[in-house]
Amino acid sequence: MRIQDSIRALADKKKAKGLQWFFKTGKGQYGEGDVFLGVVVPDIRKVAKGFSDASTDEIEILLSSTYHEERLLALFILVSQFGKGGADRRREIYTYYLKHTKHINNWDLVDLSALHIIGAYLHGKDKTILLKLARSRNMWERRISVLSTFFDIKNGNPAIALAVAEILVHDKEDLIHKAVGWMLREVGKRCSEEAEEEFLRKHLKTMPRTMLRYAIERFPEEKRRRYLLKK
Repeated sequence: MRIQDSIRALADKKKAKGLQWFFKTGKGQYGEGDVFLGVVVPDIRKVAKGFSDASTDEIEILLSSTYHEERLLALFILVSQFGKGGADRRREIYTYYLKHTKHINNWDLVDLSALHIIGAYLHGKDKTILLKLARSRNMWERRISVLSTFFDIKNGNPAIALAVAEILVHDKEDLIHKAVGWMLREVGKRCSEEAEEEFLRKHLKTMPRTMLRYAIERFPEEKRRRYLLKK
């Protein structure tokens, strides 16, 4: 396939080895079994720009690929088509994304797409699906739920982010702790510091320390220290 030829031509074995370490692909790690070509994100974006008109069949092949970068390429193309599409095309991409979450299976794949597709589509609509995803057994679907709330946060509405955080505040996975803490920090930065602190005060004694550290990262040093001492 022409798109695969373009990205595979950029493969670098040395970079692939480093990426497989960075994305924790060893046995028992969150990215276990993932395989890399060794192509950096800026180059993947360039390829995506050149094939922004890819068909659904071509995207399907990329998204189901063994190679991490090809899955990311598929998502970049979907994000581009979503941004340019009309209401019908956006709905198709939103539905397609949710049906293919098993292939959106690492944190960068989620973080670089969920906001721009799921979050954007649900803006001004019912967001029950995010609460459902937050309760999923699949860690990546839970992370999709968290990152999708960023769209509303950027538009000054923290409600869905706080609702998702309530569901996930005692999650077992470190990658969820980081994502929830990140979104709480953004709630304080972009919406309401009081809303963020109200959540923190409610859950301070039981929330994971990593989540707290991410959430209070922008606080003045003295204030950060007080929160950490109370934990």
